[in-house]
Amino acid sequence: MLLHDIAHGRTGDKGDTSNISIIAYDPKDWDTLVQTVTVDRVRAHFGPGFASGVTRYLVPQLHAMNFVLKGALTGGVTRSLALDAHGKCLASVLLEMDVDA
Repeated sequence: MLLHDIAHGRTGDKGDTSNISIIAYDPKDWDTLVQTVTVDRVRAHFGPGFASGVTRYLVPQLHAMNFVLKGALTGGVTRSLALDAHGKCLASVLLEMDVDA
């Protein structure tokens, strides 16, 4: 099962930092999200050297979590040569994570 089967995501950015929110469709899947979508799994999913820091914040009242990925946007919109300097697609990339593992 992939993460997008049980959750949706939103992404924002500021400078060189990306925020990715993961929100459970159904509250019954909240515990699965907490147990499987960890900082270590997010780091591994994006690969080595992707971000200089990854922090997870839990918002259990909303069955949601927010990841702050510092240094993930290779300098930010005005400094990066990356095609998606805003990082708007990063939530879609994270939603491809296998949560059965």
